[in-house]
Amino acid sequence: MNVLVVGGAGFVGCHLIDSLIENGHNVTCVDNYSRGKEENISHLVGSEKFSFHRLDATNIDELSDVFKDTNITYVFQLAANSDIQASSLSPLIEYRNTYSTTFAVLECMRRFNVKKLFFSSTSAVYGDMTGQMVSESNSSLKPISYYGAAKLGAEAMIHAYSFMNDISALIFRFPNVIGSRLTHGVIYDFIMRLKDDPSCLKVLGDGNQTKPYMHISDLISGIIKLIDIDDRVAVYNIGVNTRTTVTRIAEIVIEQMGLTGIPINYTGGKEGWRGDVPEFAYNLDKIHETGWRASMTSDEAVRLTVQEAIR
Repeated sequence: MNVLVVGGAGFVGCHLIDSLIENGHNVTCVDNYSRGKEENISHLVGSEKFSFHRLDATNIDELSDVFKDTNITYVFQLAANSDIQASSLSPLIEYRNTYSTTFAVLECMRRFNVKKLFFSSTSAVYGDMTGQMVSESNSSLKPISYYGAAKLGAEAMIHAYSFMNDISALIFRFPNVIGSRLTHGVIYDFIMRLKDDPSCLKVLGDGNQTKPYMHISDLISGIIKLIDIDDRVAVYNIGVNTRTTVTRIAEIVIEQMGLTGIPINYTGGKEGWRGDVPEFAYNLDKIHETGWRASMTSDEAVRLTVQEAIR
């Protein structure tokens, strides 16, 4: 296939591009480096199966030129602001980088008659569902973060464009995805803090925040397995059955960095920041019925990610 990956220089995008090229696809990457990094895709420069366009995906005219010049058959829309904590202070970030990018992609697909879409959504669309196993059929979608709201709005727009233009869309609701080339999040933050000051570790909240963490390699394997699903709009939770507390992550980071006796200082409260969901758990029956399962537990994914980050 001729594939377009929007947000392809980002954490998930660069891993996905590697896998798509390994599977024989031709990949066009669009990114403006707001969250992505040039070094994530530098190893692909010169490959006959890879091309890159640096542009803002909210600019429909510039994005249209990419569609016009390339016979795109499948679009992966990964462009978004993935740093929820940062956008809690500036909602406009989500409107531009998460919602508007998706609208622009869909409009270009409509104009150029492209019929296949993958969209990276999030567990944040469910909101605070502490104590519940959330499934795709859950009718209570009440996001509490600007990020979750923008993703839910994008999902709604995908449903409309799919119906109006016969687009087949595959939507994955990601959990916390971690692994090599990570640029933000709790593991990244802990490592950076300890490098700056190894005498103690500050932890936002009370440390009891509990979530499933999935390694990027497992996420990519799920995308590749389900890439050919041909439903109008197919929505899947993807993740792992196990979960990890923030305190356990701190312990693993300290251990893997070879440090001992490091005091952990908690800021207190159930939430790490306003809009943080302190606990969630997925019902994964639907994606497991396809035959896909994660190869690592949450703790295993955390440990491997720390090892990859400190090499």
